[in-house]
Amino acid sequence: MKRLSTISKKSVDQADHANASTRVNPALKTIVSLRDAARECKACDLWKDATQTVFGEGPSRAKIMLVGEQPGDQEDRVGHPFVGPAGKLLVQALEQASIERDEIYLTNVVKHFKWAAAAKGKKRIHKKPRYSEIHACRPWLDSELRVVKPEILVCLGSTAAQSLLGRTFSVMRQRGQPIKSALAPVVIATVHPSSILRAPDADARHLQMQAFVNDLKIVAEFSRKAKAA
Repeated sequence: MKRLSTISKKSVDQADHANASTRVNPALKTIVSLRDAARECKACDLWKDATQTVFGEGPSRAKIMLVGEQPGDQEDRVGHPFVGPAGKLLVQALEQASIERDEIYLTNVVKHFKWAAAAKGKKRIHKKPRYSEIHACRPWLDSELRVVKPEILVCLGSTAAQSLLGRTFSVMRQRGQPIKSALAPVVIATVHPSSILRAPDADARHLQMQAFVNDLKIVAEFSRKAKAA
């Protein structure tokens, strides 16, 4: 019975994804048109508590696409991805890896901020999105991939990596390694910059930052090869 339940759930998931895909008009062939359409997305309940949809940004033909988990508090307020503390750390890491910020496309698996109110005060605490919420938002990410057609796809953190590369994928075991995938000619996973901010002390943050920059240097090298080809 357990095996039958697993098969049934898989079938339901596939049907749900097919239904979700119809919400993204295939005639939408630009990031601007997709962003405009995504403002009205109600595929899951996250829109109810979010300020706005936070869609991806960057050149529509960027060679590098970076995909994170979801917008955070500041992203939700201003409507742009990676503008909070993790985004600022990402910009620093990109600079150290010699990757131009304005040459990459930045987005998230989930386009609405999922949060819970802090026990005291007005602070909004990040909550990890459920699989159903990731699944509901997937057609938007698929559309971004279709339009941008990146040469290099970088998954930032386990949520992005497992969403795109399978739920058993381990970032810590395979970080920085090129992964064979139909999503892009080169696919690489690394940590999300927010994980560096959670390091217990300055020394740990320094070591984690250097490891993150080293992963991005691998991305930069693939980018140089793609430009030279």
